[in-house]
Amino acid sequence: MKSIFITGSTGFVGSNIIQYFNPEFEFYIFSKSEEININQEVVLHLAGKAHDLKNASSVQEYYDVNTELTKEVFNNFLQSDAKVFITLSSVKAAADELNEELTEEFFPNPITHYGKSKLLAEQYILSKIIPEGKRVYILRPCMIHGPGNKGNLNLLYNIVSKGLPWPLGRFENKRSFCSINNLCFIINDLIQNDQIPSGIYNIADDDPLSTNELIKLISECQNKNYNIWNVPKFLINTFAKIGDILKLPFNSERLVKLTETYIVSNSKIKNTINKPLPLSSRDGLKTTLNSFKIDA
Repeated sequence: MKSIFITGSTGFVGSNIIQYFNPEFEFYIFSKSEEININQEVVLHLAGKAHDLKNASSVQEYYDVNTELTKEVFNNFLQSDAKVFITLSSVKAAADELNEELTEEFFPNPITHYGKSKLLAEQYILSKIIPEGKRVYILRPCMIHGPGNKGNLNLLYNIVSKGLPWPLGRFENKRSFCSINNLCFIINDLIQNDQIPSGIYNIADDDPLSTNELIKLISECQNKNYNIWNVPKFLINTFAKIGDILKLPFNSERLVKLTETYIVSNSKIKNTINKPLPLSSRDGLKTTLNSFKIDA
């Protein structure tokens, strides 16, 4: 039985990882109140400060958690007997906005403090010499979803549930998603297969979907007819700016999240593990969407 040192165990990804691997692995759960002392074979560093759409977080908090804590955990890994280090970064460490498909060769240029703090952690890890016998993986997932996960998917689900029309039909976009099941599957393979080279890997489901396609999928899961309105873009942008001023849930940043095109290539990780992902994009999203019925 492999032993795993895990940070961020109470978060969405961490709790799913523990559920996915039990009882196969033995977990040591790190608490922020403790000193870091790694005596396990594998390090899963999942703790992080997520991007705050309400902009209520202090700037320094991103760097304290996403950068400095990662440095500290990684330094302890290098000094320990652990063989595998996996850290959860983000595609936002590479780019907040995209005009092309994101690959690992893309030159990083994050705009937000969230993205910058993640990139600084990556750069620190890559600046160190990895001792022989150790493997280091930096994972850049796109938007992770799964049962128990809220956020924009839950917002869209509630709009359809209430019979409200989707007014953003004129916004044409494509974006990548990442099922928590596919992420757990990949992490398991990275731990088990010592032939996978260290490095940065984008993590995404196979096929990107548009928001309009997502609305249709949500309607299908609810056995309802979809109701998409083609409201002029200038009116939607005006409402978003009003939301900025009045600090409403619908604001300019939320509009971008719902309508941006952000396509992430998963070719590198799929070619490396040489296995198909267990869930298709649509099946993964259906699993998440159907879980909202239970939570309702």
